[in-house]
Amino acid sequence: MTALHAATPFPSDVAGGADHPMLKRFTGSALVGYKSVAWDQAVLPLSAETAHQQATGRDLLKDRLDVEGKVTRLVYLAPPGKTPLEVYRNHQQALAAAGFKQRFACERDCANLYFAWGKTVDIDAGMSWAKGGVPGQGNSSYPLTSALNFDGRMWTGTLSKGGQDVHVLLYTSSAADQSTNIAATYLEFVEPKAMPTGQVMVDAKALQGGLEAEGKVALYGIYFDTGKAELKPESRPQLDEMGKLLQAQPALKVYIVGHTDNQGSLEANLQLSQQRAQAVVAALAGTYKIDAKRLQARGVANLAPLAGNGNDAGRARNRRVELVAQ
Repeated sequence: MTALHAATPFPSDVAGGADHPMLKRFTGSALVGYKSVAWDQAVLPLSAETAHQQATGRDLLKDRLDVEGKVTRLVYLAPPGKTPLEVYRNHQQALAAAGFKQRFACERDCANLYFAWGKTVDIDAGMSWAKGGVPGQGNSSYPLTSALNFDGRMWTGTLSKGGQDVHVLLYTSSAADQSTNIAATYLEFVEPKAMPTGQVMVDAKALQGGLEAEGKVALYGIYFDTGKAELKPESRPQLDEMGKLLQAQPALKVYIVGHTDNQGSLEANLQLSQQRAQAVVAALAGTYKIDAKRLQARGVANLAPLAGNGNDAGRARNRRVELVAQ
């Protein structure tokens, strides 16, 4: 990484990048690296201990927290003359003021942690970088490991709000070329968010395979508005495949079972899940001419969850219709 000389202008922000709404940047810093995706996985170290992996000869994180959700990654360069410790402490204090509680901090001798972290997580993938005036970059991209150094400090924390957790990782070091007299900071936010479901429609062949192997198939391509039992038009592709299966196998009898999350009372959810199951039966009998005697609607509310109901992702898995062989 080449030094920032007097003739080299301080870099501008990366195109399309923005501070995370929960934390403003250190005054005068440039946002040189940015990535934000609606759904991804992140790994947060929970200790400085590393574990040697014989197969690869690498040291990897020993204690880690794997989390999923909306992931935002930001890389900042602080103004020349600001020490990494000053920048780190300011971020640390701002995160604490925002309500984040410390889970882990490495204040010294963090080199092994830094290298293990970088080998465990592909944090460079998909990052966008500023162009022009960034050390070592010129007009092309450079990896995050070229922006940061192994002499840094790391802090991870969690903010619990409304039964959901937001996670953050902070790492501040000197820039990889220490002659720049610049501090570099990496921030990663992971926010709970329901993964979009119903994106993969289960075709008739897969429905048959699921019934043969498990006796049931969970369907996420059948849609209802919140608190309602009227089928939405987007449900048509999945209903078509259910109709194909039942038409091709006239002896097959099934239960259509409605499931909800745990929002609302059990009594209300039992009624709602029953009504939704009946709506699917009515569609199969009406549109696809399936003998209604082969179909039985049942609603079980939130009595048979597939995941915990403590976050959006779990609740999304639990809201489903199941096709069950009689």
